[in-house]
Amino acid sequence: MPRLHAIVTLSTSLIALGLSPVIILSQMEAGYSQNNPFQNPPSPSPGVGQPGSRVPTLNPENLNPSANPLIFPTNPSEVHIQRLQPLTLQQAIALARRNNRTLQTAILNLERTRAALQEALAAEYPTVGLTSTFANSDSPGSKLGNLRLPAGVRQPSTTSTTLDSTLALNYNLYTAGQRSATIRLQQEQVRYYELGVETQSEQTRLDVTNAYYDLQQADAQVEIDQASVREADRSLRDARLLEQSGLGTRFDILQAEVQLSNANQTLTRDIGQQRITRRQLVQLLSLAQNVEVEAADPIQEAGTWQLSLEQSIILAFRNRGELQQQLAQRNISKQQQIIDLAANKPQVSLFANYNLLDVYNDGFGPAGGLSLGARLQWNFFDAGAARARAAQAQSNVEIAENNFADSRNQIRYQVEQAYYNLTSSQQNINTAKVALNQATESLKLARLRFTSGVGTQTDVINAQSALTTARGNLLQAIITYNRGLASLQRAISNVASSPR
Repeated sequence: MPRLHAIVTLSTSLIALGLSPVIILSQMEAGYSQNNPFQNPPSPSPGVGQPGSRVPTLNPENLNPSANPLIFPTNPSEVHIQRLQPLTLQQAIALARRNNRTLQTAILNLERTRAALQEALAAEYPTVGLTSTFANSDSPGSKLGNLRLPAGVRQPSTTSTTLDSTLALNYNLYTAGQRSATIRLQQEQVRYYELGVETQSEQTRLDVTNAYYDLQQADAQVEIDQASVREADRSLRDARLLEQSGLGTRFDILQAEVQLSNANQTLTRDIGQQRITRRQLVQLLSLAQNVEVEAADPIQEAGTWQLSLEQSIILAFRNRGELQQQLAQRNISKQQQIIDLAANKPQVSLFANYNLLDVYNDGFGPAGGLSLGARLQWNFFDAGAARARAAQAQSNVEIAENNFADSRNQIRYQVEQAYYNLTSSQQNINTAKVALNQATESLKLARLRFTSGVGTQTDVINAQSALTTARGNLLQAIITYNRGLASLQRAISNVASSPR
């Protein structure tokens, strides 16, 4: 009865103001659903298409940075954002694998190590060198001798021109294992850096994936904030309308104004965070200075994980490059130990030299001679320096073994942590879906009660806020789940061969 009396009073007041109570009440009820992006299941971020939408086309020439890594802008117009490029997650990963600076550094380290291997392989072949000297000399002693001779008597010319050339071939016949150990060491170095590139590629994929999900979350949060601003603005308009009709108070208007002010502040803060997350993704992708990106994928579950925890752990032990790197480091230290010990062992080398000498204007032609031989070098005493270096290498072997065991334990923990997080996130998605259905039904009932004169406008506002929160919780649960799946894929590595 009190509620019916209030409706009658409101209608009387509206008629007195010359307004139609039916139109006003219909507009108040419709105001809660007008322009409400959460009325139906939304695309969770601005500009994001529904699943199955067209993949945005890319023009790498407009996205990639300058080919000169040393260039830097000097004009503000060069860093002004001129293009907003939508990106899918897969496109972002592809750009990162091509442009990411950390990954490119790892690739350059690999190329440098491959060149060092070629240098080590060159020791298996002999070296050939040519030394040639062309000289024109005038003997001071001959000149003094001519001065002492009687007048009219002179010795032959004191100037001589000679060509002296030596062709030398050298080959290290026996190096006490030093040469072969150096080659094997460089081969293990190449393997180590190949694994490093693989590891960095997987880490880059995870970093870009997390940055992309951060952007999706920031976009969704901005949309939720915008809905909150619209709801607060509608509440303020309703409060003013009620105050004009004599059913509201100035206190209700002040509360609504505070609510709108707080919602606007939250929206402003989250828009700033959205811009930051966009720039973070641009930095990871190392794009051109005037490019901005936005997420083009809808927020939805990225996939499922089919393996058990135990199978996931075994797969991680088999795939993770970090474990193989420790084994490569162990082999490197073993080969270094062989190289160090070889310093105290005999070294045998062969040489062949062909010497050609020609003195011009002496009446004779050039003369040549060949010399062959072997050379033994043996530093049998160095006060223990070689053995000390070998002992250091042995310590490095044990350190690599210890690091292997530590990495193995860390990898298992990472898999377990990601697996448990993924499981709990999946449960949260199911819970959030139930809460979303309940909040949707609650809003329908609140509107029905309001139009029937049983409920209040506050009930509708609260139901709308609860629905917005429920949709935000579902979006958060999905993003958390996707992050957990990406972490599990990284913990196992080699995503292309891992189950989805």
